[in-house]
Amino acid sequence: MFVSSRFVLLAAIGFVPMVLWPSWGTVFALVGLLALVLAIELSLTPSPRAVAIRRSDNKQVRLDTPLEVWVEVSNRARRRMRGHIRDGWQPSAHADQPLQALNLAPGSTQRFTTVVTPSRRGTVRTGKLTIRTTGPLGLAGRQYTHALSGEVTVVPPFRSRRHLPSRIQQLREIDGRSAVHMPGAGHEFDSLRGYVRGDDVRTIDWRASARSDELIVRTYRPERDRRVVVVLDSSRASAVRVGDETRFDAGIEAALFMAALANAGGDRVDLLALDQTVRARSSSEEKGHLLHRVATVLAKVFPRLLAADWSILPPEIAAISRQRALIVLVTPLDSGAIEEGLLPILPVLTHRHVVLVAAVADPELDEMAEQRDTPDSAFIAASAEAQKLRNRNLIQLLNRYGAEVVEAQPDDLPMAVGDAYLRLKAAGRL
Repeated sequence: MFVSSRFVLLAAIGFVPMVLWPSWGTVFALVGLLALVLAIELSLTPSPRAVAIRRSDNKQVRLDTPLEVWVEVSNRARRRMRGHIRDGWQPSAHADQPLQALNLAPGSTQRFTTVVTPSRRGTVRTGKLTIRTTGPLGLAGRQYTHALSGEVTVVPPFRSRRHLPSRIQQLREIDGRSAVHMPGAGHEFDSLRGYVRGDDVRTIDWRASARSDELIVRTYRPERDRRVVVVLDSSRASAVRVGDETRFDAGIEAALFMAALANAGGDRVDLLALDQTVRARSSSEEKGHLLHRVATVLAKVFPRLLAADWSILPPEIAAISRQRALIVLVTPLDSGAIEEGLLPILPVLTHRHVVLVAAVADPELDEMAEQRDTPDSAFIAASAEAQKLRNRNLIQLLNRYGAEVVEAQPDDLPMAVGDAYLRLKAAGRL
């Protein structure tokens, strides 16, 4: 039960007779009259429990993208319901209309639509729906909170999707399936054709040429149906914020871009997110659209304040495939974590596989290194330069261990990883 501002105003008006005829009889009469009016108002107010509620099905939406969700309320009481409803979405859902007017005739149904624009990845939930019904005079009413759960899965935005068509076009040119009919540089035999001026003499097939009246050359294409394993570091090093998001969020963008590009190239894609244990996994061999499954799996993975245990990676890779694979390690250039955890197992990986380390560069380092106006900023610039030097030394160390390293700004990392994949594909190193 609740009372409205109208009832408070009515009670305030009751002070007038108390001032004119100050006595206990006036007080008791006024209180009794207010109690009688309140009792009649509540008796004529329909119960907010006498409803049937149906919520829209769970949906999926990209980060910072509006989504309409709705609730249908059916009136099972004998009186018209007037009042308000409030859907209890959590603050990160950014619901535009949490409070809406209710006006339901007996037996009718009303749909209440709310637009949510989630501001964080994961799952946004609502667990309660509060209904307030008011009496005929609007003096008081009843309130009841229904336990009605609902949720929306918020997947990564995949902002780099717009760069995907250009990389797929390059992939087709490498593969010889575009308007530019050039043989690929891979090691898989494609076909035989006649020799033309400019062909590499090393591609001449002398045995086939002996059976023909002209020189015959072999054409090759980039390898297809290879393994690409994308490994996302979800340890504490990935929880550091770079700009408006974490390193892990930037790594998700790179993982989605790499998965889409490799899948378009005919390769088999596997994804792992790990720190002390494997937090998420997905594979292109599973049913359904690859990007949808990868985005859904990664939507609920967040960095944990734990050190990465890279020793669990070789057995995981061996379980996925014993053949040669491209392993893309999306991990920050943290000298302590890499030297103590990754370097000891890196020779095991590079002995059989091609390892590509993708790291998010901190844009603030360049800004701090350029500001040297004051003594304090000069010290900050020196520290930034020292950190950049440590990163360069770490990249050289990883190269000596047989791994290739790509370091780029958060917005450029997906394209940098995709270009490295295309370069390896064209060189026939997969």
